[in-house]
Amino acid sequence: MRNRVGRGARSVARAATAAVAAVALVAALAACGQEARGGSRYQPEGGKGSTVGLAMPTKSSERWIADGRNMAEEFRKAGYKTDLQYGDDKVENQVAQIENMITKGHELLVVAAIDGSALTNVLQRAEDAGTKVIAYDRLLMGTEHVDGYASFDNERVGRLQGQYIVDALGLDDRPNETFTIELFAGSPDDNNTRYFWNGAMSVLRPYLESGQLEVRSEQTRMNQATTLRWDGGTAQKRMDDLLSRHYGTTDLDAVLSPYDGISIGVISALKSAGYGGEDQPYPVVTGQDAELASIKSIVAGQQTQTVFKDTRELADQAVRMGDALLTGEKPEFNNTTDYDNGVKVVPSYLLDPVSIDESNVQLLVDEGYYKAGQIE
Repeated sequence: MRNRVGRGARSVARAATAAVAAVALVAALAACGQEARGGSRYQPEGGKGSTVGLAMPTKSSERWIADGRNMAEEFRKAGYKTDLQYGDDKVENQVAQIENMITKGHELLVVAAIDGSALTNVLQRAEDAGTKVIAYDRLLMGTEHVDGYASFDNERVGRLQGQYIVDALGLDDRPNETFTIELFAGSPDDNNTRYFWNGAMSVLRPYLESGQLEVRSEQTRMNQATTLRWDGGTAQKRMDDLLSRHYGTTDLDAVLSPYDGISIGVISALKSAGYGGEDQPYPVVTGQDAELASIKSIVAGQQTQTVFKDTRELADQAVRMGDALLTGEKPEFNNTTDYDNGVKVVPSYLLDPVSIDESNVQLLVDEGYYKAGQIE
């Protein structure tokens, strides 16, 4: 009897031990699940209600403020939560912000890179976490971990700027006349700089080679014309130097500027050098992004042209692309051949830009981008 009771007690004990072990195992698995959700091993589930991380480069440009605001609003309308961060033009800030978004388990990242080549490691972390990635307006370079690219036709932006200069100077109607021009390019760490430059040069190069357009500084290569971080103050200092060194007794007829912030800096230098009066009018100055300060400058007869890229449409396209990625659908792309980041050709959706000058600036009001009172 004692032996039977002992065996029964041991059986009960074993059962109890097994039960405790099972509970511990469940708890351990639950803890692991919680740990994974908090770290890079979490595999996001996606779908409506997911959180989208929006990594924007800077608040120093009004267009990026508008881009972030528009995307956050459109993603919320589509049923997603958003985490909007600005990197203040510091790569290390943006890397830390993206790392934090991954750690929080955000299912999708939309990244407008400060430096498109500096995010390779953190994008590997995104891939390991199962996080989808969209490159927004600036291509992410040197990585296979990018699922799509939403932007404008950036070579066309450059072609519009170059063609505007040709038309405004009447180069085809006055083939025997020579005109002066200086060339500015965007930031060397932004892949779009190359597209804008190549587009503009595809139009301007024949006139440069024939001598009809003269660059008195002889700074005709892209690496001589770049403007770090697209900074208007940097552009202003370079324009001051170009004017003092090369245009003492010769007027400047045109400036290829790829972006409105650079254009405003260029115009400040021109104004300081005496341009803007009847005897020395401003040269043709191009731009991009239709920023409000530049639209007012165009209306005032200073900056001549800008390229309008409706960021509301771009935000909407990024949301459609992201929604498809998160719900298991196939995103719509209209270019799958041209945007090679050095590791893969990134499938892209490109929107059409529009050239704006004084003759059609009202379009921005008609489209609801600005109110009439804002641009006067």
